[in-house]
Amino acid sequence: MNLAVIKTGGKQYIVKKGDDLKIEKIDEKIGRKINFEEVLLVSDKEEKEIKIGNPFIDGVKVQGEIIEQGKNKKVVVVKYKSKTRYKRTLGHRQNYTKVKITKV
Repeated sequence: MNLAVIKTGGKQYIVKKGDDLKIEKIDEKIGRKINFEEVLLVSDKEEKEIKIGNPFIDGVKVQGEIIEQGKNKKVVVVKYKSKTRYKRTLGHRQNYTKVKITKV
């Protein structure tokens, strides 16, 4: 099992071939191939040999395919101040892209 740690959208993800990830929105069409070039760590099948980048590993890419674009569930934010009759409710739905990892 080849493992890799990639960085995208300001977050880091541990991935292997066949994984489905929900990441921050990428403006591409469904079915397009995408390369993640910011690879922080790679290990081999037996996890005996590990390469760690400083901060990234040169020449290593993780390939994925976009399978879905959408919005997450609504997050409700409530602002409240006591004794001043102030209450405000807000909602937010974050956009996401679902990616299937095809090659590590």
